[in-house]
Amino acid sequence: MTALAPVPHQRSRGCVVLRVGPHGLIRMREEGAAKVRFPQGGAEAILINTGGGLAGGDRFAFDITTETGAALTVTTQAAERVYGSLGPAAEVEVKLTVGASASLAWLPQESILYNDAALTRRITADLGAGARFLAVESVILGRAAMGEVVANVHLADRWRIRREGKLIFADDLVINGKPPVSGATLGEARAFATIVLMAGDAEALVEPLRLAIGSAGAASAWSGKLVARLVARDGFDLRKALIPALAVLAMGNPLPKVWSL
Repeated sequence: MTALAPVPHQRSRGCVVLRVGPHGLIRMREEGAAKVRFPQGGAEAILINTGGGLAGGDRFAFDITTETGAALTVTTQAAERVYGSLGPAAEVEVKLTVGASASLAWLPQESILYNDAALTRRITADLGAGARFLAVESVILGRAAMGEVVANVHLADRWRIRREGKLIFADDLVINGKPPVSGATLGEARAFATIVLMAGDAEALVEPLRLAIGSAGAASAWSGKLVARLVARDGFDLRKALIPALAVLAMGNPLPKVWSL
C-alpha cells in the first residue's frame, strides 16, 4: 500500500511598503494578507492582517519610511493573535527609516501569544539627524478573562536602532519555554511592554513619563534616548498604563483612535 505524502501546512504571507513625504504619500505597496489604510489622510496608517492572526511558519514584513520633514503614525487595526505552532515560528520583520527632522511613531496594538505560540520579531530603525522616533511593542501571554494559561511559548524579540549609521540602541528578549516567574522577571504578570523614544527632548520627558506609569514599570533616559518597561497582570491593566504613558511621549498628538475602540 502506497503511503500518502504529507500535506504541507498552509502558510500566510504579507508585506507592506510605505514611503511618506512632507506632502503626503509617495509610495504604497501591499502583498498577501498585509493591508494598510489611511483613515486620516496621510498622517496615520493602520496595518491590517486579513489572515486573522499569525501561525507557525507565517511571514510578514513591513518597510516604512518617512522622508525629510515628514511625520507618520503607524498602528494596527487590532491586537495581533499568535497561535500555537506545530514547529516553526511566525516571523515578523519591521524595517523603519526616519529621515532628517522627520517623525515616525510605531504604535501597534498588543501581540497576544497563546500556549505553544512561536514568534520571531526583528525591528530595525535607521534615523536621520534630528529625527524623532517613538515605538512600543507589547505582549500578552494568554487572555486572563478567558482563563487561558500559557505554559510554553517561544518569543524572540530583537531591536536595533541607528542614528546616522551609528548603533545607539540594541535589545534582545528571548522566552523559550515556560514564562519566567521570578521577582526579577515577570513574577505574576502576564503582560508587558517596551517603549522607546529617540528624540532631543527624551531626557526632559522621563519624569512626566514616570508619573504616568506609576507602579506599572520604570523608565530611564540618557543621551537623547528614553526606554521604559511596563508589566501588568493582564492586557487590560497594561493598556491602562500604556495609554497615558504614550500620551506623554506623543507631545499632545492624539493616539490612534483604534487604541480606544
